Amino acid sequence: MKDVRTGCAIDFDAIRERLAHARGPQFWTSLEEIADAPAFQAWVEAEFPAAAEITKSGRREFLKLMGASFALAGLAGCSGNDRADLAAPFVEQPEGVVPGVPRFYATAVPFAGYAQPALATAYDGRPTKLDGNPLHPLGSGASDAFTQAAILQLYDPDRSSVPLRDGVPTDWADFEGDVIRMRANWMRSGGEGMRLLMGHTSSPTLARQVTEFLNAFPRARLHRFEPAAGLRDVATKLVFGQSAAVHYDLQNCDVVVGIDDDFLGPGPHQIRNASLWSQRRGESRPGRDRMRTYVAECTPTLTGAIADRRLMADASRLPALVLALAAELGVQSSAAPALNKKEGRWVSAAARDLRAHAGRSLLAIGEYLPPQIQALAPAVNQLLGNANRTIRYSEPILALQAGGASLGALVSDMRNGAVDTLVILDCNPAYAAPAGLLFADALGHVRERIHLGFYADETARLCQWHVPVAHALESWSDGRAADGTQTIIQPVITPFYNVRNIHQLLDILLGEMDSPPDSAVRATWRNRLGEASDPRWLQALHDGFVSGDALQPLAPMATPMRPAAMPPRPEDMLDIVFRPDPCVWDGRFANIGWLQELPKPLTKLTWENAVLVSPQRAERAGLANGDMVEIAVDGRSLSGPAWIMPGQAPNTITLFLGYGRTHAGHVGDGAGYNAYTVRPSEDAWHAFGTLRRIGTQQALATTQIHHRMDGFDFVREVTAAMPALAQKQKPPPTLYDEWPSAENAWAMVIDLDLCIGCNACVAACTAENNIAIVGKDQVAMGREMQWIRVDRYYSGDIDDPRNHFQPVPCMHCEKAPCEMGCPVHATVHNAEGINQQIYNRCIGTRTCSSYCPYKVRRFNWYDYTGADDPSTIAAHNPDVTVRGRGVMEKCTYCIQRIEATHVLANKENRGIRDGEVVTACQQACPTSAIVFGDLKQTESAVAKRRRSERHYALLEELGTRPRTTYLAAWKDEEAG
Repeated sequence: MKDVRTGCAIDFDAIRERLAHARGPQFWTSLEEIADAPAFQAWVEAEFPAAAEITKSGRREFLKLMGASFALAGLAGCSGNDRADLAAPFVEQPEGVVPGVPRFYATAVPFAGYAQPALATAYDGRPTKLDGNPLHPLGSGASDAFTQAAILQLYDPDRSSVPLRDGVPTDWADFEGDVIRMRANWMRSGGEGMRLLMGHTSSPTLARQVTEFLNAFPRARLHRFEPAAGLRDVATKLVFGQSAAVHYDLQNCDVVVGIDDDFLGPGPHQIRNASLWSQRRGESRPGRDRMRTYVAECTPTLTGAIADRRLMADASRLPALVLALAAELGVQSSAAPALNKKEGRWVSAAARDLRAHAGRSLLAIGEYLPPQIQALAPAVNQLLGNANRTIRYSEPILALQAGGASLGALVSDMRNGAVDTLVILDCNPAYAAPAGLLFADALGHVRERIHLGFYADETARLCQWHVPVAHALESWSDGRAADGTQTIIQPVITPFYNVRNIHQLLDILLGEMDSPPDSAVRATWRNRLGEASDPRWLQALHDGFVSGDALQPLAPMATPMRPAAMPPRPEDMLDIVFRPDPCVWDGRFANIGWLQELPKPLTKLTWENAVLVSPQRAERAGLANGDMVEIAVDGRSLSGPAWIMPGQAPNTITLFLGYGRTHAGHVGDGAGYNAYTVRPSEDAWHAFGTLRRIGTQQALATTQIHHRMDGFDFVREVTAAMPALAQKQKPPPTLYDEWPSAENAWAMVIDLDLCIGCNACVAACTAENNIAIVGKDQVAMGREMQWIRVDRYYSGDIDDPRNHFQPVPCMHCEKAPCEMGCPVHATVHNAEGINQQIYNRCIGTRTCSSYCPYKVRRFNWYDYTGADDPSTIAAHNPDVTVRGRGVMEKCTYCIQRIEATHVLANKENRGIRDGEVVTACQQACPTSAIVFGDLKQTESAVAKRRRSERHYALLEELGTRPRTTYLAAWKDEEAG
């Protein structure tokens, strides 16, 4: 055989035959001979230039990267007739691997320093889906959008694949040699001038390695920087004299008062808090033994959206509300600040309810408020007897909290020439540091700069060395979840590229140049869990967490204190607040297309951030949605599109972090404005500034006006006076015969009283069903492809409205208009009540979409997946067809999961049990708002919900008889 591109004679058949018969040491000897062959090296250089760089660096690196692939699949072949590469089957099929049958691995993915527990689904060694770990104490299998999207980040073609020296690809031997030279200098000076900069971590292994490094070089210093971290740690030190983690036990609360605390919003704590919150809502009859929620906030949040009584207040007024509430409850002896009439009523009602439910109430103050204001929450909760009942304190979850200086101190030292070497561990300060620090400029004063990260991002471009870090799903690691549970992170797949996990990179800094991927983690846990074959270690890997390793509880006493009065807002200024973006967070997820196209829960914007302004401010400035405005703070300014936000405080402007990236990757580059350019370094969450209309406009891609239904009464409510909906009318007559009924009748009920609009269901459906990303321009035209949408509705006054969320998948109507209208019977009804879509029959007339009153069908205007990078194609679920251009698609109730359960039940000669089929959206929902099951099982969860007094069907006057129905939300009239 002759390779037509290189002209080299390569006998691939002989190579494959030799590998097939090789065993043990003979296998590696065969590989070494092949790797040394000049013809093979010439072929690799022509066919795989990136791999050629590795082969030149020596056999060891090449064999480490390619050995497993050769062993399992053989080498690809070619022929003179230009056939596609040939794939060889397993020489020996690995034990327990059945082609096409998924395997599941308990692991975790990091998020802002915390370990988010996950259950990874893998097909033939290829992970395709992440869900919550049902065994983990954190959240009973629920997940959030960030966890769901981590699978796509694994396959991101823009991730770093090889070490870079001054931007040029090199090898690990070169980097290790440079570190050896640096270590010699550090040894002589004791680490003088050497600094480590890292974000938050809860990994015991990483904390141990960093501590060992600092002990080995006592003059080295650690600095910590987490762009979206709040100030709660500072507040607990202030009030308790020590760091403490704060845990809300919302399941024990009768009353919660939150002041600028979005405890149900996006972040590492969302899954736990939402799960506990839902236990006091929904399933029990509304109004009976139910939590009441008061929220005061300056910008709308998910927690504010579900509040029974919400107060809209400017950011500069929030500290005054805290002081007034504390004074009314008797914590503050000083005079309470003056409040307006509306503020006074809210504070009085909240204080009265807190006092009436002492021991079962909670005051939650947001982590973005000043620490001295936050410090009043422990004092109030202690006075009310809430400590260790509705709120608990424990040793810190995040590691290295006691050590580490600020980013500002590091910048000062860099400018003064006190830093010779800076190692940046997986953070991006050149992009995310407050603009006033001028971090990028200060970095130029450092002689040796090393960046360890997943992407060659803005900071990596300014460093001599960029070293690629493996994805969490390729790595051995550990960490604590948001509830403090220790979690072992195990790899689900061998690293794709020439990368190392973060612990191997720390080992290199510690002088261990060739440590195995699991050695650091095993060293941390050996005394506790034994060797790799020990049942305790295997049990921890199986469960995904270490049992019996809870955080040590603390019972600190709050020290009484009198916070200084907060400076008032200057009359010619506006409050400028900064918040993490609900989809891309602080910018670390900017290159994940699933998250960029995920509509933001409250604005429904995609692909960029906007400047939130109140309706009053917009009217005063003559603004419309999309008008470009300039925000100026302390002499720095940015421009971005305005978005008029109902419920926004009149004199408060909200800027979202995470956008304006320049080196995120081809997905994230150039989207939105960079809020870090005006973010102050002193108070990173609040500033005073001005707003000015520029005069230009920018088109925004928002989905709220898309797929609108014609009708009324979409979201219904019940109250204490009317706890049941009106008696259901008899369905209107129909000319169509009833469908023949099978053994199962599938249905879904969504409880609107439990939905918090978090988008976990949308992200999970996208991952499960291979839903395409279409881009900003297509979204702006109404062509997004998500199979489930979460509609957001307002009621009441536009300045301060009530919010409502309603997830809308396919209704699976028993009398479906789409089925009647399709000219080729591409959409059909099965005997189990599912409205099926036959993709290879569809000719794209879009008649079904025209006939659908719920507007839940999506059309592939283009071949959205045809140009996908091969690496992202690997993320596809093999159980679900990837649709092409001209095909209509929609929610299928995850029919692939239904059929898999049918097969399993048939094998075991039994029926399907209640709860055995779980749709992707249901599985992800942290509040259990979605229930799916068999209506023929009268005691099934879905059948019970359909018998509720709150049950109703969407647009039931049309007579479509949908299988997807709803439970009405509860309105607490007593709370306002």
